[in-house]
Amino acid sequence: MKKFVFAFTAIAAMTGAASAADLAARPYTKAPVAVAPAVNWTGCYVGAGGGGAMTNNDHNETYDATTGVPISSNSNRTSGARGWFGTVQGGCDYQFAGTNWLVGGFADYDFMDVRGDLSIDGTIVPTSTGSQKQDQQWAVGLRVGYLVLPQLLTYVSGGYTQAHWKSTALTSLSFAGGTATLGGATKGGWFIGTGDEYALTSFLPGLFWKTEYRYSEFDRANVTIDYTGYGGPATGYGESQKFREHSVRSELVYRFNWAGPVVAKY
Repeated sequence: MKKFVFAFTAIAAMTGAASAADLAARPYTKAPVAVAPAVNWTGCYVGAGGGGAMTNNDHNETYDATTGVPISSNSNRTSGARGWFGTVQGGCDYQFAGTNWLVGGFADYDFMDVRGDLSIDGTIVPTSTGSQKQDQQWAVGLRVGYLVLPQLLTYVSGGYTQAHWKSTALTSLSFAGGTATLGGATKGGWFIGTGDEYALTSFLPGLFWKTEYRYSEFDRANVTIDYTGYGGPATGYGESQKFREHSVRSELVYRFNWAGPVVAKY
């Protein structure tokens, strides 16, 4: 009986070992990697910053303010102005689902100190000079952008703009101590621009740095010159002006409800 039990036990042990050898080794499986979702730029923002501007004023020297007919044979002249500005801005963007493209609308306001010497060389009115100043400007527009990187946007923009130039005190070399005034004016026009915006979220979630070049062109307009201080020609004279402006602006932008990519932690 004991021999039978020993024989049965040995057979069972050999059978189990053979079955275990026939089983395939358990494959090694790696835990799935969580995929970080793409950054979503949809949302609204505010920004503030500053920049520099260069303006050219193409002007006909003098004209009759009543009829609009030129009263000087002088050709067009160009005066330049240079200066700085501060700016505030607000807007909203919409990123198309599953793409790197977005569209947005914005508005901004610039408080400016852009100045340039102006020379008026008339044949009927006295030759005069002064310093013309642009003191403010605002714009509304649209932009179309593409995400080169999840944190880097490049875009083009365009829209309507309006700027104001202050009245200018003129001094004439023809009349000792004489002064005159070139009236202030508000002029509307259009602009186009291009720029980029980069996420500084390593410093503060929602913080971005934006830089933009902008070209603005304003409608030609007539501005009255008052020479009553000379005792000669009174009102009724003026200048036809057209302004073209180049500007570069840089801003810090804060985006509300910004959420960057989620990084899985194990």
